[in-house]
Amino acid sequence: MTFVITAACVDVKDLSCIEVCPVDCIYHVEEDRMCYINPDECIDCNVCVEACPVAAIYADKEVPSDQQRYTEVNALYFQDRDAARAIVNELAG
Repeated sequence: MTFVITAACVDVKDLSCIEVCPVDCIYHVEEDRMCYINPDECIDCNVCVEACPVAAIYADKEVPSDQQRYTEVNALYFQDRDAARAIVNELAG
């Protein structure tokens, strides 16, 4: 299992999750509209979930059905950032 950042993070980017992550698996660059969790680096510690002030982070098996594409987006970001950004722009409008 890994954790996924969903739509509630778009254009918020509080960064509290990054501050508490013990393995630095959550990424943010200024031009991104949200933060992303690298599924290959996440150790499933759950610390980020509690730190997120907008409840944007879910275990991958608990992502709400209307947010399922964000599971794909989080993984895609680490292979093709431009493609992930395009999907976020499409989903968030």
